[in-house]
Amino acid sequence: MAGRLQQASQQRRGKAMTAAAGSAGRAALPLLLWALLARGGAYVLDDSDGLGREFDGIGAVSGGGATSRLLVNYPEPYRSQILDYLFKPNFGASLHSLKVEIGGDGQTTDGTEPSHMHYELDENYFRGYEWWLMKEAKKRNPNITLMGLPWSFPGWLGKGFNWPYVNLPLTAYYVVTWIAGAKHYHDLDIDYVGIWNERSFDSNYIKVLRRMLNYQGFQQVKIIASDNLWQPISASMLLDAELLKVIDVIGAHYPGTRTVKQAWLTKKKLWSSEDFSTLNNDVGAGCWARILNQNYINGYMTSTIAWNLVASYYEQLPYGRSGLMTAQEPWSGHYVVQPPIWVSAHTTQFTRPGWRYLKTVGHLEKGGSYVALTDGLGNLTIIIETMSHRHSKCIRPFLPYFNVSQQLATFVLNGSFSKIPELQVWHSKLGKPPLTVLLEQLDSLWLLDTDGRFSLELQEDELFTLTTLTTGSKGSYPPPPESQPFPRVYKDDFNVDYPFFSEAPNFADQTGVFEYFMNTEDPGEHRFTLRQVLNQRPVTWAADAFNTISIIGDYKWSNMTIRCDVLIETPEKGGVFIAGRVNKGGILIRSARGVFFWIFANGTYRVTGDLAGWILYAFGQVDVTAHKWYTLTLTIKGRLSSGTLNGQPLWTSVPVSFPKNGWAAIGTSAFEFAQFDNFQVEATP
Repeated sequence: MAGRLQQASQQRRGKAMTAAAGSAGRAALPLLLWALLARGGAYVLDDSDGLGREFDGIGAVSGGGATSRLLVNYPEPYRSQILDYLFKPNFGASLHSLKVEIGGDGQTTDGTEPSHMHYELDENYFRGYEWWLMKEAKKRNPNITLMGLPWSFPGWLGKGFNWPYVNLPLTAYYVVTWIAGAKHYHDLDIDYVGIWNERSFDSNYIKVLRRMLNYQGFQQVKIIASDNLWQPISASMLLDAELLKVIDVIGAHYPGTRTVKQAWLTKKKLWSSEDFSTLNNDVGAGCWARILNQNYINGYMTSTIAWNLVASYYEQLPYGRSGLMTAQEPWSGHYVVQPPIWVSAHTTQFTRPGWRYLKTVGHLEKGGSYVALTDGLGNLTIIIETMSHRHSKCIRPFLPYFNVSQQLATFVLNGSFSKIPELQVWHSKLGKPPLTVLLEQLDSLWLLDTDGRFSLELQEDELFTLTTLTTGSKGSYPPPPESQPFPRVYKDDFNVDYPFFSEAPNFADQTGVFEYFMNTEDPGEHRFTLRQVLNQRPVTWAADAFNTISIIGDYKWSNMTIRCDVLIETPEKGGVFIAGRVNKGGILIRSARGVFFWIFANGTYRVTGDLAGWILYAFGQVDVTAHKWYTLTLTIKGRLSSGTLNGQPLWTSVPVSFPKNGWAAIGTSAFEFAQFDNFQVEATP
């Protein structure tokens, strides 16, 4: 008996047993398991009765917001390696689609992304990094599907209201200019465009957008709506024939693998147009594996899109490490290829958009699920997952309890698949190292003498891909550099003649937009600066602060000295600040605490314990006016802080008991123009 158990263990490494394996293989399994199989029967994969829905691919979101912010600052070759893991076919995640934020100047989860039109007569199609990212994706996969979706909108579209639907043609024009700019300046063809992420839709606006797309020659661009819940968009479409006609895809967020009857009745494509949002450890990978299968099995969703593409933002911002992989240290070059990359590969490397699901897909008897897809030309891919409840919880929605246990699953290939001679086998086992196995290739399954019948021994938290395709691979590069903290001494004089990106490295805008600026009025020391460029509040998606702020550095910093040259551009009412120990960002930025050193054009200064200015530590008069450069220095050590203006002490020994640590920051007192130069920070133990 001991010999048989050892044999079973060895055979389990291969994971695949065919009927041709004979009695020796079967004898290695418990008789009870075989008895259960005999009663339960086999899972039949058959195309005799036609095929299921068309597969639209697996993708990810960059944006919503600023989730790829640090990626652009990575040195080569590490930046290209990260991009290969994400987009290169048959290498890593091999994503089929990329969805990007149409930057609107507002805070959209982990930062702001700049609009291509800050103001009504302003157009610039080189701001931000989404254009660059789409081009890099296309460079690796020319067939990748590109999508754009607004989260926030520049303030001029709201006409004084926090609402993008005040002037429907104007908002539609704004979105269409983004699509036109992508094509004209970057040779990028946008395939799909959305309405307003997770916010209200306007049926008339959607119709106006369709007409304007057609008028501008973008008939091929399809509309997704409403990137929120299944309702009320589905019911609205059933009641409005024109709306039904102009919407191509119903996109729902975090649907829990389920849809609603009205969405199905529209006969439109159904997508999980944002999903995942979960820490990218083994549990997050289990979440991703489960929903990639079950979104179709339970809800007929033919595309699933992960938020987010790559966790390339400061980890202490909201939803840290919720990307398919992690790349949050451009200063060191360190990155981590997380398990969701290889979970993605189980589907993406062995399917293509345009393939079709088989009708014969479903749940396994003892938990888990299976799907099968074909290109209609003889190729077949089967994906099987047995994710347990405890190892596949997504961040949302609530996951009802279910049980998964060890099982022997037998599959039978019928119809046009009955003569398939061989299937390639790829396997992953999720869990804690050293038990984790990610995308390993096993011995092939030979089916010539089995009448298309084969069996797999399945345990919890496993993932199998069986496919006729022979092109899959687990790509790799030499290990990246070791992880390093943000440099304790950091300087930036912003002296860049022709910046490739509009934003300075490592600064992460949390409200407002800070861009490289050429100061033609000062040909001397301050010719090149960093400028806050918004003078009106955007149409917001989240709780943007009433001040603008950009953070930088190591969240663990406690003792630090921050120095920066500043220029207030707004007379009388203008103001700027430098800050340390800033403890919140992203959608929580409005309630950020820290030590904030402000000067104002009206000749006053303040020291506050929060961004909103409610906690006042010190204040007074100072010789400050607009349109003049000043050097601010803020020193925080232990429980005391001090500040100087142009090297002269302005306030000393002000007690600061909270917070104990946080980022450095710069910003303005309102949405106003201001400039910053010669920034430096020195953190000490």
